[in-house]
Amino acid sequence: MAEGNNIQGRRPARRAAGATPSPSLLPLRRLPHLSNSISCWYCDFKTSFFNEPLFHFGRKHFRWLRIWFSIGMGFSLTTLIGVTLIMLLESAKALNLYNGIPWLNNILDGSIFGFYSSVFRYSISVADIGYMCISSIISVSIHELGHALAATSEGIPIEYTALFLAVLFPGALVAFNHDLLQIIPRASTLRIYCAGIWHNAALCVVCALTVFLLPFILYPLYSHGESLMVLDVSAESPLYGYLSPGYLITKLDGNHIHTTKEWTEMTYLLDRQIFQTTNHYTRNKGYCVPNLVIAESKNAEILDNQFKCPNDLTLFTTISCADSSTINDISSNETDRQLTMENIYCFPAKGVLGEKKCGNGWSNVVKNDTNCPCTEDESCSTPVHMPGVSWVEITFSRPYSSECTQAGNEMGSSYSYNKSLSEEHKCVGSFVFIGDMISMSRSIRLTEYQPRWLYGFAYFPDLVEKLLVNSFHVSLMLALLNSLPVYYLDGESILEVALCCFGSLTPTRREAVLRSSLVAGTLLCCLLFLRILLFVIS
Repeated sequence: MAEGNNIQGRRPARRAAGATPSPSLLPLRRLPHLSNSISCWYCDFKTSFFNEPLFHFGRKHFRWLRIWFSIGMGFSLTTLIGVTLIMLLESAKALNLYNGIPWLNNILDGSIFGFYSSVFRYSISVADIGYMCISSIISVSIHELGHALAATSEGIPIEYTALFLAVLFPGALVAFNHDLLQIIPRASTLRIYCAGIWHNAALCVVCALTVFLLPFILYPLYSHGESLMVLDVSAESPLYGYLSPGYLITKLDGNHIHTTKEWTEMTYLLDRQIFQTTNHYTRNKGYCVPNLVIAESKNAEILDNQFKCPNDLTLFTTISCADSSTINDISSNETDRQLTMENIYCFPAKGVLGEKKCGNGWSNVVKNDTNCPCTEDESCSTPVHMPGVSWVEITFSRPYSSECTQAGNEMGSSYSYNKSLSEEHKCVGSFVFIGDMISMSRSIRLTEYQPRWLYGFAYFPDLVEKLLVNSFHVSLMLALLNSLPVYYLDGESILEVALCCFGSLTPTRREAVLRSSLVAGTLLCCLLFLRILLFVIS
């Protein structure tokens, strides 16, 4: 994490040992090109290899860099004021000093606490930790690069650059001659301190634009938004053994799925429909099953006053196309009295796939009471399931399978969720998922990108996208943290120099205002993080 430099030298840890103010542009004392220090909780890697290239670049383009960092100075000061106000509002809310503004409370709760809740309430894999570490190194390096370029544009030489690991947290820093900061204008010093926050904000913009333009950048090698490709299915997933990496999910309950957003919204909608069913607002999904097939089906058994099916068969009941609002809740005693042996039968789930759909549970079926899709020789049959359990059709394809490269093998087959994929090898298929939609949707890893030629590079867009998204969040967090008026961060140095530049206080009063602001800011920041921690735990 970037640490703000101090013009009065209160933090000697970043002061070069033995350095004295000198009008020389290049440092008089050179460090070895490579050095390191190791302790039980801290290790770093220092190098002076970048000293002269950065210094010459900063001096060569100092005019443009000063304009660039002057804009960053205004941005950083505005961010410091905004973040301070938000911290004060949140602290007052935590202490019940005011009820707050409703719309502002919704924004803060949805962004700050909602973000931390989503991060900590779900498991983090080893890959996620790797993404976070790489993103942290990138964000901190960009932060320190901002300080270095701003310093060299003002003629301040660099002592060394370093990568470090404190406990388990990676970071980077740039050390330069602090004594020279005391002889340059205060506005120049402020630009140097604000440069890290400004560069983190710029990195956020670059990451956001790259994610937005990624489909166009990768267009020659990857298609985007046509369907979802499965990258990984965990062993604990209910879809394990039925979907594999390389499969394309094309439809969910007959609705085409193109993006991960559509996948999430559709699964949430289907889950909400089941919730409505348990509250006697059903949306039945029926199939037009031939009456001859129903007559040959097995009869249901009655166990503990409930209908049960033998083996892996599914309980079905017939409904009327004109009135498909019958409540099919097997756990409801009232419903059990409505269901009779005359309209209850057991049938394999795969047997209804491919049949015409009826009932009011399908979003892609025209619902017209006077126009039933079933003929006179068919009956509208709907599955009877437990409350909170979804019945969902998932349609997929296997474009990267060697078997699907043969001509004439494009006709799909239907098989049930209870049937192993090893029994059928077709390019297109469907199966029925019966269970919890939310847990199912989160148990598989999907991507909107499909390679046009080589499947071996299927993971590359997902890797790039995740790295960009993580870098955006880490860089944003780093910018906000360093904008806080607390000790040991850039906000301390920015506040100190800003009081000198824009204030008319005496040195004694200025020091008192600075100390009180930093103490209050540090305490309020600790209070805010404690509230976030309690929110996540609860």
